Amino acid sequence: MKKIALYILSLSYVLAGLYHFINPSFYQPFFPPYLIEFGSSLNGLAGLSEIILGLLLLFETTRKLAAYLLVAMLMAFIPAHVYMIQKAPFYLGSFYVTETIAWIRLLVLHPILIIVAYWLRKI
Repeated sequence: MKKIALYILSLSYVLAGLYHFINPSFYQPFFPPYLIEFGSSLNGLAGLSEIILGLLLLFETTRKLAAYLLVAMLMAFIPAHVYMIQKAPFYLGSFYVTETIAWIRLLVLHPILIIVAYWLRKI
């Protein structure tokens, strides 16, 4: 079960990271106004980090470090989730993000990702 979760999480981060480069405008709504001038650089950094950390999860020698860095990265994304709550409602592509959905992302999805990354540090 843990190996399956590892591969799913790894693939998810690699694909999410690639999407930062395929469709960078998708991530525009996540940047609070005080970070918007750095949006392009931060978007690329986030995408590259997700790709690298997703790949590093696959190797036993780097898995623990990757898991801890994923937790740190996810913690760094919290201001973006708070901003989404403040900005809601809005469209993210064709998806309508309500305040409730933004809260669920912050209080449910985000902690699950943190817990799973931490859980996978030891396999």
